[in-house]
Amino acid sequence: MPHSSQIAARRFIMLIRFGVSIEKDLLDKFDAVIRGRDYPTRSKAIEDFIRQAIIESEISKDTAEVVGSIDIVYDHHKREVLNKLTDIQHDFQDVILSSQHIHLNHHDCFEIVIVKGGKRMIEKLANRIKAAKGVKQSSLRIAGA
Repeated sequence: MPHSSQIAARRFIMLIRFGVSIEKDLLDKFDAVIRGRDYPTRSKAIEDFIRQAIIESEISKDTAEVVGSIDIVYDHHKREVLNKLTDIQHDFQDVILSSQHIHLNHHDCFEIVIVKGGKRMIEKLANRIKAAKGVKQSSLRIAGA
């Protein structure tokens, strides 16, 4: 069995220092953005922005496996909207993990559908939901799985 110091050594991540040449005005704007987001250092902000760019590149591929949410606002008084949304969700049960339904007011409901699976299939689900009569607003947010 490995000693605890050996386990800790395996978790060590090598950090690389590198220099960047950048216009002063752009750096000033960047610093303002990261201050507004409470980043402790430029290094942490740059690391996060690089990681986000890599994730966006990976999930832009049609074959990507993704996780995400579909946010839906709809008028539950519109004829058949509830049945239509339920039928659509049953057609895509292989990628739907969970859903949450919230009453906003007497007419409007908010629903969030948590999804995981192939990007194309999830986009198809989101498009069918958005096109359903009675849906006022719908948006898909995806991340790498």
